Amino acid sequence: MELMDIDLQNKVVFQHNVITSGRYDYSSCMLDILFMVLSGLEQDKLEYTIHVQDIEQITGRKWNLKQLREATESIGSRMFEIETSESLDQIWLFSRVKYLKGTGSFVVKLNDEATPYFFDLKNNFTALQLKSVLDCSSKYAKRLYTIACQWRSVGSKRFEITELKKMLGLIDKKGNEQFERISDFKMKVLDIAKTQICENTDIELSYELKKRGREFYWVTLHINSQKFKQMQIEFDKPLNIQKFKSKLLSYGLNEDQAEQIAMKEKETDFDTLIADLNSKIQNKKVSVKNSVGYLVGIYQKKGFLPSK
Repeated sequence: MELMDIDLQNKVVFQHNVITSGRYDYSSCMLDILFMVLSGLEQDKLEYTIHVQDIEQITGRKWNLKQLREATESIGSRMFEIETSESLDQIWLFSRVKYLKGTGSFVVKLNDEATPYFFDLKNNFTALQLKSVLDCSSKYAKRLYTIACQWRSVGSKRFEITELKKMLGLIDKKGNEQFERISDFKMKVLDIAKTQICENTDIELSYELKKRGREFYWVTLHINSQKFKQMQIEFDKPLNIQKFKSKLLSYGLNEDQAEQIAMKEKETDFDTLIADLNSKIQNKKVSVKNSVGYLVGIYQKKGFLPSK
């Protein structure tokens, strides 16, 4: 059995709920860039290099320079409004994007003022799978997937239709509304999102519309998340250790094994180990029938796991 590097394929992304439920209109490409940044977050690090090939490998969709430049330009013009009982805060997520010619990559720098919404998660976060959200091509499917992930532990969430439309950027500040007819909203937003989320992600989504008087007023999202176990943040442990532990679990190690390895091993050393093993397997230098047992044996020899 081949030990494939599934870091990107099964990566869990942590997103602040201000971003999950915020009112903003991002295109599908803009959202993919945001999720790639979220997938690589490291505490106090502000600059992140995104390789186009990584996203193309996950999604199977081609990106081009013109598309990317238009998307990052649009991100720069979109602001988030965060309203509390004391203030209304307007912020921009990125302060700079630098394209590295001839490399198929670009560097995104986070805005200092936005860093609390990337790193200060506390109890206010949504966990979602990177591949799932990238596999959805509709921007509404991506947004509704993240919203569903926020409420997956509850099983359902009811919104006023107007409220949900504002979250999805379908009603602007002047009150201009897209898909005003409920049939258009169902067909072009809800139905497409439902199909893509059910086919491509780790949850199943359905919805129900309810009237108040003669008009449809509420929409309830019903979320079946049996395929996914919500990861909990342990606040006494560094976030990078917990993300590494999540990666180890995706390779089939049990909770206790992943915990012990994550506390003693560097994630970069683990990635090097997997890459080296894959190379040896592909060149028929090593035969691995039980990948989990093979990894356990390696870490028993290193003294990271107890030998039976």
